[in-house]
Amino acid sequence: MSDRLLNDRLDWNLLRTFRVIGQELSISRAAARLHLTQPAVSQALKRLEEQLGRQLIARRGPRFVLTEVGEQLFALAGEVYGQMSQIGGLLEQPADEVVGKVRLLMISRIVNERLDEFLAGFHRQHPRVELQIDVMRSSDIVAALQEKTATAGLSLNRKAQTRLEQRLFQRQRYAFFCGRHHALFGCQEGDLQKENFVSFTSDQIGGMLSPLTIFRDQQGFSGRIVASSPSLEEVRRLVIAGFGIGCLPEHVVADDVTAGLLWKLPPHEGIADVDIHLLWNRDQRMSRAESVFIEALRGSLMSRTDQG
Repeated sequence: MSDRLLNDRLDWNLLRTFRVIGQELSISRAAARLHLTQPAVSQALKRLEEQLGRQLIARRGPRFVLTEVGEQLFALAGEVYGQMSQIGGLLEQPADEVVGKVRLLMISRIVNERLDEFLAGFHRQHPRVELQIDVMRSSDIVAALQEKTATAGLSLNRKAQTRLEQRLFQRQRYAFFCGRHHALFGCQEGDLQKENFVSFTSDQIGGMLSPLTIFRDQQGFSGRIVASSPSLEEVRRLVIAGFGIGCLPEHVVADDVTAGLLWKLPPHEGIADVDIHLLWNRDQRMSRAESVFIEALRGSLMSRTDQG
């Protein structure tokens, strides 16, 4: 099939579906994320492979991986989807009043009064800017910004990313906690080395929360991970339920400690500082609303630094 004929017939929605399949490496997870049935996602993959005349997925038992062509298409699909998502910005007409849409990606459970104050002030000043906030894993936020499908992100980010600018947004101190059903609840001292853990899925060497992993390894902790989640809210829930001890940001769970749901464990100075960054793509063509939002948020961060 010629390139022109392929371009005329190719369904761009199939590329978007394939992009999500490639991110999740699971038909079921891709279906859940796209709010589709598993057969619909499988059929979309089959149609795309038939249109291209190439195998994109290599199945290995219950798991699968992208073929070499699949890997190349996965990268191209990200660029295509990112460019298409900016069409709305091109249609925006210049005007005295800022009008448009801003998509902000955030990790779960960010507790920050200054952010709340900034959003309130921004909305008063620009009431016709529509703000969409999506909660995602840090790795997904970074991927979305690299693909230019969002305005900005508030995310964990341990190393500089290609094409992404970053500014420190907030530093979080992590400490060990247990729930009220745990045997160590209320104890001022205790040996944690053999205790089982509730963990973040990014709490591993090389992950966004690897400082927590490094601390446990250095201290010789031997307990096993009994439950995990990418969501801070769900890790908190599992710790409160007594599955095991867990590392949580001190300021985020301060009210839970006061309410008697959680108990802070030693070491009392905490474990590690983990930074949240404001991220955006320096190569992305921003709409006026997006540019105004990022500049205002950056200015808020600089003002906070000066005051601090």
